[in-house]
Amino acid sequence: MTKLHAFNDLLEHNNKDDCWLLISGKVYDVTSFLDDHPGGDEVLLTATGKDATDDFEDVGHSDDAREMLKKYFIGEIDSSTIPAERKHTLPPSTTPSAGVQGSGNSWKILQFLLPLLILVAALAFRSFYQKE
Repeated sequence: MTKLHAFNDLLEHNNKDDCWLLISGKVYDVTSFLDDHPGGDEVLLTATGKDATDDFEDVGHSDDAREMLKKYFIGEIDSSTIPAERKHTLPPSTTPSAGVQGSGNSWKILQFLLPLLILVAALAFRSFYQKE
């Protein structure tokens, strides 16, 4: 029978002396592997306290690495304890106001018009001096 771990338990194991990872719904105690990890221990430590599945898959681990992971398996996560994902939003004080957005649009127009005006001025200057 596989041991179920609550997500809050996972949060408590997030340092060099006690490091658990959640990958594909399974919990791994990788504490003893921190010093041997080819990417360094910091990579593993930053993956604690969250679902590290994407981090693990994005690296493209070899079949050997996936096989090695099995020896660190300590149980599965109780999916009912996983918090809903939070959407990242700007704090109210940094939300752009209508005035700032308006000046942002003016800046975009200026970025387009200024080079165009310089080009027109250069062509006019060139045609004026070619006639003489």
